[in-house]
Amino acid sequence: MVEHLPDTEGVTGSNPVSRTIYFQFRTLIPLNPAMNAVPPAPDELSALLRLLDDETPEVREQVAQRFALCGGDLSEWLATQSRSLSKCELTLLSKMLSPTRRETLVLEWVAPSGGAEALQEDWESFEALLRILSDFLHDGISLRQPLSDALDLLAEEATENGVNSPNELRQFLFDGIRFTGNQNGYYDPKNSDLAWSISEGRSNPLGLCLIFILVGRRLNFEIEGVNFPGHFMCRIFEDGHPIIIDCFDNGHLHDQFALFESQNLTRAQRNLIGESVDPGSILVRLLNNLREAFEKMDQEDDELLIKDLLSSLR
Repeated sequence: MVEHLPDTEGVTGSNPVSRTIYFQFRTLIPLNPAMNAVPPAPDELSALLRLLDDETPEVREQVAQRFALCGGDLSEWLATQSRSLSKCELTLLSKMLSPTRRETLVLEWVAPSGGAEALQEDWESFEALLRILSDFLHDGISLRQPLSDALDLLAEEATENGVNSPNELRQFLFDGIRFTGNQNGYYDPKNSDLAWSISEGRSNPLGLCLIFILVGRRLNFEIEGVNFPGHFMCRIFEDGHPIIIDCFDNGHLHDQFALFESQNLTRAQRNLIGESVDPGSILVRLLNNLREAFEKMDQEDDELLIKDLLSSLR
């Protein structure tokens, strides 16, 4: 009712209907301050969307506070709405949802006791941490499958297409259609979000290799990671013969023994090619990639958060 509405003097903003929407919006907010911790109902969410581009500080603050209670992800609800948001509105909404995703990452991140070395062959815990990172990196507005579901479906599709070996999986994934190297966005943080990479069909070398490895594990294939400096790769075995795969280069094959004889490699690099890398080391490399990506984008809060995650793995 009108008598319950706060003073809206100065609440005009750049939107000509700002004052009207603000009144509608305020009638949907619980009058009891203690109830303000309750997530917005659908009707209130619709009103909040109409206020996204309002430049009035008071309105913007209250809208942000209400969106902060949405769990950081409105993608499924947005998909049911007939109104399409502009690019500017989508950017604002994603930004308002991001603090909750950051908080969720901190709460759900459970580093193994003993740090990264304790992961060893614990691929299940490793994938769980990748899922948490994926949820954090999600924009909160685009509809997509959760990471594990996306990996399961890729494995099922590979099986339906007659994939029976690691090399056939290489051809299936990196045939130039399903997955390619993200050449234009090599340092994009989203490359570390494997759910995004699967949805978009592109990633950096590490992201593509992880998709190869994790899908391969679902099919009981032996696929190893190769922690080569500056360019992560994979290794499979054909009749016991080791073959290096460059997933970023459409799954290009390299004979490992031929690489050992290359004059362009140092002894240390040859040693690295011959070693397999454990999940803990892969996770540290992925977080370092993510930290550098946030640094390049001047996202200091996210960079510091990733540094904290790295510290938890020591």
